[in-house]
Amino acid sequence: MENKTPEEALAWEEVRCEHVIHDEWMDLRKLAYRFPNGQVFEPFYSYSRRNYAVIVASDEEGRYICVRQFRQGIREVTTEFPAGGLEKMGGREDGAGSEEDAMKAAKRELLEETGYESDEWEHLLTVPSNATIADNYAFIYSAKNCRKVADLHLDETEFIRVELHDAKEIEEMIRSGRFQQSVHILGWLLAQRADPK
Repeated sequence: MENKTPEEALAWEEVRCEHVIHDEWMDLRKLAYRFPNGQVFEPFYSYSRRNYAVIVASDEEGRYICVRQFRQGIREVTTEFPAGGLEKMGGREDGAGSEEDAMKAAKRELLEETGYESDEWEHLLTVPSNATIADNYAFIYSAKNCRKVADLHLDETEFIRVELHDAKEIEEMIRSGRFQQSVHILGWLLAQRADPK
């Protein structure tokens, strides 16, 4: 019996894959895996979507730039930070998640969704969006001293209202469950840790 590293001893082996949906937006897969003990189990479902950037942006007065929009997953209008997908779909292994691509996407999405731009960017973290079921990554940035330079330029599926909030308001929205995107909350906490007041 071959010697395996501790990580290899925990890894599952994919034995079958069926693409249930495969289009420009999503690759939904039905999978069978062999567990480390040799048992094969199915179905598991996983999907690929575009990697995306989240921007914790603040203006020259220190107010945080947020967007209000409908999120069909929870069927509610949410408050969150500007965010948007990279042009390519997939996880980091296929080249769709380079830091350069993500920074371009972050700058583009901030400008399109809010009309703001910044010269002060910091990459805070790259993290799997949902490691249990998806292979895409979230690239989290902070952008400081943002200034309004343009009107909104939204996609045909985007209906957005821009709002400015101070730090206390963001904290209260998080505590009361009114700031609901988990990766955006992570971005907030990382930005606060990077720039404590």
